[in-house]
Amino acid sequence: MVRYADIEVAADRLAGVAHRTPVMTSRQFNEKTQSQVFFKCENLQRIGAFKFRGAYNALSQLSPEEKCQGVVTYSSGNHAQAIALSGKLLEIPTTIIMPRDAPEVKIAATRGYGAEVILYDRAEAIREKVARELCQKRGAILIPPYDHPHIIAGQGTAAKELIEDVGDLDLLLVCCGGGGLLSGCAIATKTLLPHCRVIGVEPKAGDDGTRSFYSKTLQRVENPNTIADGARTSSLGSLTFPLVLQYVDDMVTVSDRDLLQTMFYLWERLKIVVEPTGALAATALFNQTVSAPGKRIGVTISGGNIELKKLLAFWDNLA
Repeated sequence: MVRYADIEVAADRLAGVAHRTPVMTSRQFNEKTQSQVFFKCENLQRIGAFKFRGAYNALSQLSPEEKCQGVVTYSSGNHAQAIALSGKLLEIPTTIIMPRDAPEVKIAATRGYGAEVILYDRAEAIREKVARELCQKRGAILIPPYDHPHIIAGQGTAAKELIEDVGDLDLLLVCCGGGGLLSGCAIATKTLLPHCRVIGVEPKAGDDGTRSFYSKTLQRVENPNTIADGARTSSLGSLTFPLVLQYVDDMVTVSDRDLLQTMFYLWERLKIVVEPTGALAATALFNQTVSAPGKRIGVTISGGNIELKKLLAFWDNLA
């Protein structure tokens, strides 16, 4: 299991490599929610998402022999870019298994960082199987997107930084796909602020984590149809699920329509680019799925990599 000590070591390892992302506030968002909200802007992290934290933390701990063997992973985009850039910085060959319908901007960026990209069809192949077979064939090291102790520890540094920068919080809202960011941030938060409640936020179409949390049994959703492409994971992981049960206080879901409305609001008010998955946590406050008047609330903005054409087409279909 991942401990807070692992997050502290990860923070030291990331110092001077990962950005210490800014914390932003919005008077109008505070007025709307009747609370004091602090946005941890991981959309301004390297590669445009929190994923760089975990990827670099994991790759930097490989042995010289493992680095020579190269790394394989699977991802719809942000973890792909994070592994690709980390591999470039550490001179490790990287191969990424990506779905054909992943945002083109994320595929292009992954290739731009020097990774080999292998595309697959979600309807015909299981990405984990494709990755495992490739690792066996090449003798490469598999670094999954969330279910890995070094990935989880790296992601937890985001909450550590937020608490160090803003002090006491009553509530922390965290975007959730496979649970790497959520479990890492929950460990950090419950260690530094034991009284602070931690809530994970998923898209309604991909509610496997929420159902798992309430049933205490791992639930799955295969290829969820949601605009939040970073949360299209089929389930929480064998590591992240027990950590979520141990450290997280609640799980909620939000609709794609509400998600997009909140995302556009953040664009307009905070003047920053936020992707749909990155707006999950903020949406739970914005649409009052979670309400905590008078409280100090931390909100993760997990990423800012968008494919504008596809996003606007999705919005037109909802309208």
